[in-house]
Amino acid sequence: MATVDMESPNASAPATPGTPGAPLFTSLRVDSLSYDRKSLPHHGKCLPVDSWMSPGSCITDFPKPDVSLTRKLGAEFVGTFILIFGATAAPIVNQKFNGAETLIGNAACAGLAVMIVILSTGHISGAHLNPSLTIAFAVLRHFPWAHVPAYILAQVSASICASFALKGVFHPFLSGGVTVPSVNTVQAFFLEFIITFNLLFVVTAVATDTRAVGELAGIAVGATVMLNILVAGPMTGASMNPVRTLGPAIAAGNYRHLWIYLVAPTAGAITGAGVYTSVKLHDEGEAVTPRQARSLRRG
Repeated sequence: MATVDMESPNASAPATPGTPGAPLFTSLRVDSLSYDRKSLPHHGKCLPVDSWMSPGSCITDFPKPDVSLTRKLGAEFVGTFILIFGATAAPIVNQKFNGAETLIGNAACAGLAVMIVILSTGHISGAHLNPSLTIAFAVLRHFPWAHVPAYILAQVSASICASFALKGVFHPFLSGGVTVPSVNTVQAFFLEFIITFNLLFVVTAVATDTRAVGELAGIAVGATVMLNILVAGPMTGASMNPVRTLGPAIAAGNYRHLWIYLVAPTAGAITGAGVYTSVKLHDEGEAVTPRQARSLRRG
């Protein structure tokens, strides 16, 4: 009797970073540029309706709610709230107490906030925390476009909530947390472009390349944020993130040069992610072997 060999999919191969059901920052990754659209859940169960339509007719049931996406959005909201609260509070305290934090303190607050949020929520939502990052990963097919509006809505909402919380705590010193350029428009635009380019170059490396030290993603990204603030903080505030500027601007009613902080980080993010994607190594004939999990997060 003839037998047929059935090939089963490799159960050990993890999902591509940023795809539905897979974290952006994880120690088990595959070196891929796209997510498998065929792997997305579908609900197409045929429901018979012979009683009121022609015999043999059926309709397709509606998709079930994506509970996992709801949890991701909740984690993204909380993570962005923590980031905006910490990164904005430092310059406000600096203003209120006559330079008590200093530039190094401002950089450390933002970098540490990014690090702890990535380590605590990266395995749930991917810890994007930044609309520019979300858009850049969608452009490069590391993240589904269908989830982009929901992620950005969660990030913007968290930023506004954190900013009004700061306004209630530190009033009337909220203006210290608003990112406003102290240089001309062209300089401010290119500074924000370059520092966001740096950030996304690093993020793309640790999040999508199997050769990078993904277990230290939080430390690498947090250190990049600190470096960027030390370089550009006195000139632009080193936003690197549209919601880092948008929330405090709404709470303080200061929209001066807001467009720079919406456009430049997004352009820099797409460019930085694209450049790393184009220069990273590719071994087509070499199988990718997932590494043993030894990340800083539990589990």
